Amino acid sequence: MPHFEDFYAAKLRGALGVTDAESVLDLRGANRATAEASLKDMLERSRFAKGKTVAIRLDPPPEGGGETLFQPAGRLLLDAKRRGLIERLHTLPAQDGLGFYVALAGRAERTPM
Repeated sequence: MPHFEDFYAAKLRGALGVTDAESVLDLRGANRATAEASLKDMLERSRFAKGKTVAIRLDPPPEGGGETLFQPAGRLLLDAKRRGLIERLHTLPAQDGLGFYVALAGRAERTPM
C-alpha cells in the first residue's frame, strides 16, 4: 500500500476542517439563543442557494467543566441532516478546536420537463 502525505491521508480519513471549508460561521462567544438563530438562518438561506461547505466554530468547555453549544448545535444540525438540508456533517479535527464541518445541500436542481 503506498504511503500518503499527511494532507491527503487526512482527507481520506474525513478530517476536513476550517481551511477546507468555503466559509466559516464563528459562534465563539455567542449565547445559545444567538447561536441557534444563526444556525437556523444559515440553514434557511442554504435552501435557496447552491450547496457549499461551512466550518462552524464553537467555544471550548470552560475551565472546570460546564455547558457548551456543542450539544444544542449538534442536535439542530443533525435534524437538518435528517431533513435533507445537509449532505455531510462531522466534527472539526482537534487542531481546529470545537465545532462542526457541514456540507449544505443547497437548492434542489430542477429538471426540465
